[in-house]
Amino acid sequence: MSGFTIHDLAGVIDARAASSGDVSYTRKLLDKGPEHCAKKLGEEAIEVVIASVESGGTREHIVAESADLLFHLLVLLKSRGIALSEVEAELARRTQMSGLEEKASRKPDR
Repeated sequence: MSGFTIHDLAGVIDARAASSGDVSYTRKLLDKGPEHCAKKLGEEAIEVVIASVESGGTREHIVAESADLLFHLLVLLKSRGIALSEVEAELARRTQMSGLEEKASRKPDR
C-alpha cells in the first residue's frame, strides 16, 4: 500500500496551482473557474459510475476513475477557496451521530 495520502494530493494541487497554465493542467483548470471545475468533477463522477456498473469494468478501471474523481474534487475545492480540513471537520461532525440521525438533522436546503 502506498504512503501517499489525500493530503499529499492536496499539497500537489496547491503547488501546481502556483505554476503557469503553460505547464500545469491544474492551473489550466483553475483558470477556467469554479464552474468548469464543477463540470469536470461531474464528468469524472459519471465515469466512476460507468466503470462500476459496466459488466467489463475492471477493478483497475474503477480505481483509476476514482483517482480522477478525487483529484477533480480537490481542484474544485481549491477553486472555491475551501480547504480539505474544512471537509474533514464536517465529516468529523457528522460521524458524532449515526448516519440516519445526521441525515435527519440536515437543513431541508441541503
